[in-house]
Amino acid sequence: MDLNQDAIQKILSRYKFRDVAVEELQKVHRIYPEIKPVADTYTFSDGTQTDLIKLIGNIPVKYEGRSYNLPILLWLLYSFPFTPPICLLWPTPSMVIREGKHVDVKGRIYLPGLSNWDYPKSSVVGLLAEMISKFEEEPPLSTKPTEYNKDPNELLAFVSKLKINEGGVKHHNQPIKKVTVIGGGDLGMASVMSILAKGTVDKLVFIDVTESSTKGGTMDLDIFSLPKVEVSKDLSSSADSRVIVVTANSWNEEQSYASVVQTNVDMYRCIIPVLARLSPKAVLLIASQPVDIMTHVAWRQSGLPPTQVIGAGCNLDSERLSHVLDIRLNTHKQAWVIGELSDNKVPVLSNILMPRANRQQPEIAPRSKFTKPLLDRAFVMLKGHSQRSWSVGLSIADISHSILVDQNKAHSVSTLAQGWGGISAEVFLSIPCILGASGSTRLAGVSLGEEEEAKLKESITSLCALLAQLRI
Repeated sequence: MDLNQDAIQKILSRYKFRDVAVEELQKVHRIYPEIKPVADTYTFSDGTQTDLIKLIGNIPVKYEGRSYNLPILLWLLYSFPFTPPICLLWPTPSMVIREGKHVDVKGRIYLPGLSNWDYPKSSVVGLLAEMISKFEEEPPLSTKPTEYNKDPNELLAFVSKLKINEGGVKHHNQPIKKVTVIGGGDLGMASVMSILAKGTVDKLVFIDVTESSTKGGTMDLDIFSLPKVEVSKDLSSSADSRVIVVTANSWNEEQSYASVVQTNVDMYRCIIPVLARLSPKAVLLIASQPVDIMTHVAWRQSGLPPTQVIGAGCNLDSERLSHVLDIRLNTHKQAWVIGELSDNKVPVLSNILMPRANRQQPEIAPRSKFTKPLLDRAFVMLKGHSQRSWSVGLSIADISHSILVDQNKAHSVSTLAQGWGGISAEVFLSIPCILGASGSTRLAGVSLGEEEEAKLKESITSLCALLAQLRI
């Protein structure tokens, strides 16, 4: 390997940790001598360009008894090796990219080793070894088919989409009901148990992210091996989920409130885009705190439509309120708690009977002399009912169930409130939404009383102020 070329030396001089970077390149050369450094210009997504060192070459991959050389390209940023390389497949004109768990349609490579990069524990040599291992399980490239040479992997790809169960073959257009729960704390565990108890999930993946301060709940699941549950530390295990529940928090009591929330935002930046890429049709269900802010953050970072990003929000309060109205006050009307998950939340009533007594789609009843005293009385009855982890877990399971079975049930979940009931700000608040397989659909807004309007406006002001302080 020749690092003495003028072009390479010129670019290497710009690297913050030049000597350490050179050592890393020398290690790569000793083990993978065919991978060569080249000076070139990298174009970022915003159009800016920078001269960088890139590594180009082939890695040996064995698949079904045959050996293949897969062409790859690694861009090394100026802070390398303290930041991971940008890894890409570099297919020849006769090759096509096979999108999968570790490769997107443009050839960008995603691996646990990249997500969890931590130099000096992490290295390019270790990354290449992981790449080979993953690609031997799922080859990312295949030969372009021609009129006389159809790719045999097309049949393999079709077969891999068929699921065998006791009743025979389940075709690929009937996706399994897969849920992923992110975050290994009490709420993550409560969500896992509650979702399993509902009995509608085919597979549940439980991922404990290392950045979360609520980690540590996965060990017991590993020990006792529950049916349908896969315990993982790799975000790629979430691929093709129907619902992804995010319960992870990253709190630090020594920070200010805004700094604590920023820590959560930074943690989300490492996981939300990956989750959205692996499951572009999933509904993201956010339970991290503060839930309205973090749902907003997840929506921005994921790039998904707002109908696919919701927060657990006031759903638990809403279900409790409906129960009190139905059982104790004998109204048989559905109710919801709307607004911010705070002291400013507001109760509203449906204008029809509970769904079990009437199949008609509910609507929010306009404020009247009858509804306010009734709702105030029900709220008083609910005082002292705190939100414990298992309670929120049951609420999360109920929301997930409505999505998985396409139930079209109305829940009060945190969603983009802009345009609802005259709200002009881009904020997330709990609003009654019909939930089904494709996500959420808001119920129509109605005029509220002065007191309720004032509470919503106060919440909007405080949420906008906090968002303005965050680097999303």
